Amino acid sequence: MAGVPRATAGNDDRFFVISAFAMAAVVVAGFSLQAAMGRSSFNAPPLLHAHAIVFMGWVGIYVSQTVLASRGNRALHRRLGWVAAGWIVAMLVLGCLVTLAMVRRGQVPFFFVPLQFLVFDPLTLFTFAGLSAAAIVKRRQTQWHRRLHFCGMSMLLGPAFGRLLPVPLLAPFAFEATFVATLLFPVAGIIADLRRTGRVHPAWGWGVGTMVATLLAVEALTYGPLGPPLYASLTAGTPGAAVPALEFPPPPMGPQVTGRP
Repeated sequence: MAGVPRATAGNDDRFFVISAFAMAAVVVAGFSLQAAMGRSSFNAPPLLHAHAIVFMGWVGIYVSQTVLASRGNRALHRRLGWVAAGWIVAMLVLGCLVTLAMVRRGQVPFFFVPLQFLVFDPLTLFTFAGLSAAAIVKRRQTQWHRRLHFCGMSMLLGPAFGRLLPVPLLAPFAFEATFVATLLFPVAGIIADLRRTGRVHPAWGWGVGTMVATLLAVEALTYGPLGPPLYASLTAGTPGAAVPALEFPPPPMGPQVTGRP
C-alpha cells in the first residue's frame, strides 16, 4: 500500500471488517427470518442442502479472509485464498444446478418472471466469480483486491435481501429492487473512501460498473429475442415447459415454502 498513510490504512481495514460482518448478518437474518416464518423447509432434496452448505461456507470464508488481512496474517490469508478459489467453482456449479432444477419443476417464486429467474441467478453467480477472479489477479494490489472482492460478495446478497424485503409487494420489480439493495454496500464503500481520503478508488468504478452491467444483461436476455428460445430449450420435456416464460406464476394457494422437493 505504497503512498497510503498508516492511519488511513488502519481505518480502511476497520471499514472492510465491519462491512464483512454486516454482510454476514444480512445473510443470517434473511434466511433465519425465512425459517422463523415457516417459509423454509429442511425437507429438501440433497442438492439444495449442498447448495446451502457451500454458499454459507463462502460467507465464513469471506469474513475470515477479511479479518486475516486486517491482522496482517498474510501467510494464512494466501493459503485460504486458494481454497476459496476452488470453492467458487463449486458455488457456480451448485448455483446453476439449483436454478435449473427449480425452473424445470415449475417452482419459480411467484414474484419473479420464470425466464428472468432462469437468467439472473446464473449471471449473478458468474459476475461474482468474475469479480473474485479479478480480485485474485490483483492480489498484490491490496486496495484493488479487497474492493473487487467486496463487490463480488455484494452480488451474492440478493437472495438474503429478497428474504428481508417485502418482495411480493415489489412485483413486477422484485428482482430490480433486490439488486438495488446489493448496491448499498459498495455505495457505503465509496462514501467511506470520500470521507477518508477525499477521492474514490477506481476499483469501485469497475466493481459497481460490472454489477450494473449484469443488471442490464439480465433485462436484455429476459426481454430480448434470445430469452424465450433459451427457456424453451432448457425446460423441454419438464413441468416447467408448461409455465409461460414471461408471465408471473400465480401466488400459491397456501403458504409458500421454499426448498420443497
